[in-house]
Amino acid sequence: MAIASGVPGMELMRRAGRAVFETLLNDWPSLRSLSICCGKGNNAGDGYVVARLALEQGLGVQLIQLGDPSVLTGDAATARDEALALGLDISTTPDGRLPLTGDVVVDALLGTGLKGPARGAYATLIGVMNDAPTPVVAVDIPSGVEADTGAAPGPAVRAHTTVTFIGRKIGLHTGAGAALAGRVRFAGLGVGDDVRELVSGVDWLRFDDVVARYGLPVRTADAYKQAMGHVVVVGGDTSMGGAPLMAAEAALRSGAGMVTVITRSSHRNAILSRRPEIMVADADDPTLVDEVLGRASVLVAGPGLGRGDWGRSLLERVLKRSAPLILDADGLYLLAENGARPPAGTIITPHAAEAARLLGTTVAEIQADRLAAAGSLAHRVAGVAVLKGAGSVIASAMDGPACLLGICAHGNPGMATAGMGDVLAGIIGGLRGQQLGSNAAAVLGTCLHSYAADRAAGRLGVASLLATDILPEVIDKLRAAGRSMED
Repeated sequence: MAIASGVPGMELMRRAGRAVFETLLNDWPSLRSLSICCGKGNNAGDGYVVARLALEQGLGVQLIQLGDPSVLTGDAATARDEALALGLDISTTPDGRLPLTGDVVVDALLGTGLKGPARGAYATLIGVMNDAPTPVVAVDIPSGVEADTGAAPGPAVRAHTTVTFIGRKIGLHTGAGAALAGRVRFAGLGVGDDVRELVSGVDWLRFDDVVARYGLPVRTADAYKQAMGHVVVVGGDTSMGGAPLMAAEAALRSGAGMVTVITRSSHRNAILSRRPEIMVADADDPTLVDEVLGRASVLVAGPGLGRGDWGRSLLERVLKRSAPLILDADGLYLLAENGARPPAGTIITPHAAEAARLLGTTVAEIQADRLAAAGSLAHRVAGVAVLKGAGSVIASAMDGPACLLGICAHGNPGMATAGMGDVLAGIIGGLRGQQLGSNAAAVLGTCLHSYAADRAAGRLGVASLLATDILPEVIDKLRAAGRSMED
């Protein structure tokens, strides 16, 4: 489409190669040499442009061509010839087995057109790049990653940095691709918004943007606690009292007016000593349970619920209620087990294994197409699904066929720790109780949770990050966002 708008393909290729080369010079100012691995398509042409620019700067260039370079055609062939005119020496390999000698490796092997696993010599050369002790910069997308899904069905390059062009690729921001891409640098190549708007895409959800779209709950001067929502958290079987406590505190910090935890009576003292603002109801008193469930404006079920008869009985009571519901953790396990359909509008927050159980498939199939899986999950509950993981995907079936709401732009590996999902469920529940719809609460809650985790990881590091560490950041971000809206 960019070419049709009047930008020659060769000009786009030159801009792409220059964007990669400038990234190399900026990130490695002492750079002396490059190893550039090229395949047979336009991605290889970008690699040859990088080679030409490096030669012009007096850098050493090892260009490894997989197969015969004469098979390159069109713009890629032109880029090859321009580099050859400067004296480029091409090292060809039929099987991908050549040692890499450069300070940095440039991956120009496979581009965005890949479907299925890399095989043969391509797989071998990918392995050589991954085994190299030097950093790898991927051109547009790491070789072996599917651009439309983020799946890596076979060998794939582990990049230090990826420079991607014109439009962000879905595969760089969710699933395995999000991990393999390393740092993602975006280069628009001078292509205007008028061209990008011709392509239907997926929203990349950043917290400030979704606040501008959906708004935050507003407290008027005459606000009272019941109007801010009564969130009831159901969970905490024996030895798992921390899970509902974290969800409950997150709901309060997200603005809920009242929070009650229905749990084992043995957890009461610990919960009240940690957070006296939380009310606690004995889960073994059926009359009290029904009374508290009847007062709820939002239900959060699953944190520490367990998979035994105790949790199963509580979930059955919850599913009979019409209040908005957020289901997480063991609540999802039990839902898959009994095959029940929760009330329409329910928000579920599964990770890949929970998603596979709900859909009767495997984790590998979920990760092979996370966007499609999120849509199927939303359809499963006639509500909203937050498929957690690298690049959490949010989909909704609130108004008919499932549609994607977007991919969360925030998050970090430090979130792979106990309790993070409980805090997320609580944040979403707290927002849902303040009269936000299911779509808005899921999107805002997911982005707020991940953004806060990124801030906390910046202070504490990813290895030491705990689920409750993000709550001060939630407080700070909500305060800042609310002040901005008032201004």
